Amino acid sequence: MTTTAPTDAPAADARALGLAHYAARGVLEHVLARHGSTFQQQVALRAALTTDAPQAPDDLIAQVQGSLKADPADIRATLDELLAKKLLDADGAHLRPTDAGRELLATVGAETTPISARIWGGIPAEDLAAAGRVLALVTERANAELAALTA
Repeated sequence: MTTTAPTDAPAADARALGLAHYAARGVLEHVLARHGSTFQQQVALRAALTTDAPQAPDDLIAQVQGSLKADPADIRATLDELLAKKLLDADGAHLRPTDAGRELLATVGAETTPISARIWGGIPAEDLAAAGRVLALVTERANAELAALTA
């Protein structure tokens, strides 16, 4: 399936970015719901899984907050949910994903991979590169603005 953006497509702006984000997130949330999981749980579990070593809860909270800009108390509650579901395990003062947590992420990944291929497929590499550069710049600027607002 090859698709291209219409030549009369509007310029990218905050609304277009938001609509794309929520459309893609909606797909992921639908898959996660089938497994009794939430978006924030998936982000926290992935953060725990992709580090080289188990993390202290505060370090994991900071990492998730950096991604989601969520309230640390909400992230702590999410970690408690993952512990209760036995998707994370306390290893002394550190948290690490359990086999069930790894399996959940692998299952969700396997289910979303073909969907992602349909969503992203056929977009020219140069368009993806340009979008990547723009999104990285928008993220950098938005993070700087948020830091100034919360300083």
